[in-house]
Amino acid sequence: MSANDTYSFGSGSLWMSQLTDYTGTAVALPTPLMIGTMQDVSVDFSWDSKPLHGQNMAAVAQARGKLKISGKAKFARLDGNLFQSVITGQPITSGIGGIVYDTVGTAIPATPYQITPTVPSSGTWSRALSVRDSLGNAYTQVASSPATGQFSVSTGVYTFAAADTGKTVYIDYVYTATSTSAKKALVVNAPMGAAPTFRADFLNPRSGMTLTLYAAMVDKFTFATKQDDWTINEVDFSAFADSSQNIFQFGTIA
Repeated sequence: MSANDTYSFGSGSLWMSQLTDYTGTAVALPTPLMIGTMQDVSVDFSWDSKPLHGQNMAAVAQARGKLKISGKAKFARLDGNLFQSVITGQPITSGIGGIVYDTVGTAIPATPYQITPTVPSSGTWSRALSVRDSLGNAYTQVASSPATGQFSVSTGVYTFAAADTGKTVYIDYVYTATSTSAKKALVVNAPMGAAPTFRADFLNPRSGMTLTLYAAMVDKFTFATKQDDWTINEVDFSAFADSSQNIFQFGTIA
């Protein structure tokens, strides 16, 4: 083993294992989930320092007070199971809650001047978003009998004005579909207090450094898209003692 093997390099790997759900109910068998396409991980250990001063300028004693452990992880792969288990803690189901952003367009046909978009994955149309012309101008939604520049929609069937026949429109909408791999979750307005908790395990394979946080909670989740770059997700968390009063375990190979 060379001296370089005691130095850390790279982002390392991080696993999170859900311990409780959003109601505080313990998970019977926690499933470790690896954070995908890791960018970086940081964990801060911060203690309050309490000096004792007398009449002289230097402290005559010092004590350590409260400990705060906070961390953040940046990653590119957003896993639906991870979002459910440690971020919201609320139930997740299989299925697609999708949005179609139309980039192809369809010409408005002659009578009855209707377009029925083909929903992906043999899904079901759910809700209208925008209808745009070839210049990006929005059509106005009305309840019925649309005039030029307007449309009405009922259960996924779009009706336009006779005067707009032949014009190309781009139809955006929300849909649902069945899937064995896709995940979706409806997050409800739950009472404050309880939140999902998890255990975090970190490894830097270059140095063999390990860190386990026995109980932690997500404080903030952020995703930020960019015009010409990958979306990097960020989760901020804080750690605390578990029911056995274990806080963390730190390990090195030297």
